[in-house]
Amino acid sequence: MTREDLQRRVRARRPVTLMAFDAGALVVAYAISVVLRYDEAATATVWAYAAAVTVGAVLLQWTIGLLRGSYLGRVGVATIEETMSLGLAAAGAGFIVFVANALTHPHWIARSIPPSATFLGLFMMLTARAAWRYYADQVQTVDDAAAKRAVVVGAGFTGTRLARSMLMSPEAGMVPVAFLDDDGWKRQRRHFGVPVMGRVRHLERVVEQTEADVVVVAIPSASKGLIKSLAEAANRVGVTLKVLPPFAETFASQADVRDVRDVNMCDILGRAAVETDLESIAHYVTGKRVLVTGAGGSIGSELCRQLDKFGPAELIMLDRDESALHSVQLSLRGQALLDSKEVVLNDIRDEAALREIFHDRRPEVVFHAAALKHLPMLEQYPHEAMKTNVLGTANVLQASAEVGVQHFVNISTDKAADPTSVLGYSKRVAERLTAAMAQQTDGSYLSVRFGNVLGSRGSVLHAFTAQIAAGGPVTVTHPDITRYFMTVEEAVQLVIQAGALGKDGEVLILDMGTPVKIDDVARQLIAQSGKKIEIVYTGLREGEKLHEQLFGGAEGDERSRHPMISHASVPALSPDVVRAYDVRVSCAGMLQAFEDWVRLPDPSDVAETTAGVKVRVGSFDPDLPAPRAR
Repeated sequence: MTREDLQRRVRARRPVTLMAFDAGALVVAYAISVVLRYDEAATATVWAYAAAVTVGAVLLQWTIGLLRGSYLGRVGVATIEETMSLGLAAAGAGFIVFVANALTHPHWIARSIPPSATFLGLFMMLTARAAWRYYADQVQTVDDAAAKRAVVVGAGFTGTRLARSMLMSPEAGMVPVAFLDDDGWKRQRRHFGVPVMGRVRHLERVVEQTEADVVVVAIPSASKGLIKSLAEAANRVGVTLKVLPPFAETFASQADVRDVRDVNMCDILGRAAVETDLESIAHYVTGKRVLVTGAGGSIGSELCRQLDKFGPAELIMLDRDESALHSVQLSLRGQALLDSKEVVLNDIRDEAALREIFHDRRPEVVFHAAALKHLPMLEQYPHEAMKTNVLGTANVLQASAEVGVQHFVNISTDKAADPTSVLGYSKRVAERLTAAMAQQTDGSYLSVRFGNVLGSRGSVLHAFTAQIAAGGPVTVTHPDITRYFMTVEEAVQLVIQAGALGKDGEVLILDMGTPVKIDDVARQLIAQSGKKIEIVYTGLREGEKLHEQLFGGAEGDERSRHPMISHASVPALSPDVVRAYDVRVSCAGMLQAFEDWVRLPDPSDVAETTAGVKVRVGSFDPDLPAPRAR
């Protein structure tokens, strides 16, 4: 019979096995106590009384143990919980027997026997359980020559479970050779024979001593700064750094070597997750009809995945890209037949079709994620930015107002703060249109603004990764250019939170920490690849800023409702202003229109300029500056 077969049979009869063993331990303990107390003076009468007392002790032990769940599998064998429960059951039974014996005259047996037998029996019970746990936890020895030698960072519960998983899964190809941990209490410890050899800062020394091939971070709550420093240290000694994802990401409570993955830039650059108020989110999403525009995009698809967890009455995913809708439905449902009402093929530029969808489905909550976002492309084709980011947003706003949408969240970008590009201008106008609709309807209409999303389609990480895979060079616009970064999960948490926290017409802005140099990102990716890749600086493109900003010059940083979310007011811009504009003008005329709309303080008391844009009389010099050269 193999060890696994024995464990399986014992677990199948666990209550009976434990109760029988504990009864036997008490019988042996009482017998030993009687021999030690009476020696040769133990008569048949003494043994008869001792047997009766032993039976009573066993029955009491079983009764208390069953009442506390010690024999019902509610706690693990040889765990702290079981030790406490078993100790209380044995002590309680022993105390009752001791009192009953002491109050009887003459005493059934010597008064010292019940307490001595109780402690001796408990010792045997606990020792046997510990031996069983040690036997059950024994792991196989992986062939060191065939496996990568791993240094595990973190010697706590997660690290030890990971080391055990490595040893029990030879097919994974990793064997632990050392632990690192900053907790002084863990010094000189060994887990499954693997020693704790120092603090995290001793990584390079320990790697050299153990001739390790890989370093695995087994700290689910490890900060991005720690992972970055470990990545740099691992790169210096020429070993691979891997991480164990957070439990929230793996939906697992056990550390498993199969979950170990390579470090990515999201582990290093993203912000700490926003603390989400689940109750407030559930209040305005659960049981409601929720529509997401741009549902197939990076932000839109993650929005759908997170919103679906809150139990909306209906989740309506709208996009003009059928392949993107296929992907998001597949990620949500495990299949994508594209034949259900939850996927809607529509272009927000088509106002009539959009209004028909809204009137038919009547959403109560709308997240507007549909937009064109690539800055260089929109610099070439500003009319497309006008049609999608401006007029498309106006269409969605109008349709939402007509059906009485209760919560409307427009997704914006940090490029809308004091914009200098077509993308920034168009998204700033979208913020102003949202603010105008907030003044005209009873629902909550607001915008949320954040920086670059790590891993989104067309992001700098994808571009750098592709260039590295092709052998280089990696192109960076400027050696000093910086950007804010956040993961798509963090961005979506903010978007959803905005619907609960924001006030009508305002923009919510996440505290995104310190901007990151793009040059550092490129060098980090090159270092991780192990290749020698050249970096070429191409210069700033038209409309591109050296340093992005989250707040415009006239915007304040108010944080009255969440420590990581700021609130800024946005002046309204009537949709009538943008709808009245002739989109057939030249590119220069379109740029001038964008600049005018961004500067326009209020849609009331308007007059028409020579550029064809309605502006307030006297709001700024009618002799507008010449449009940017194209």
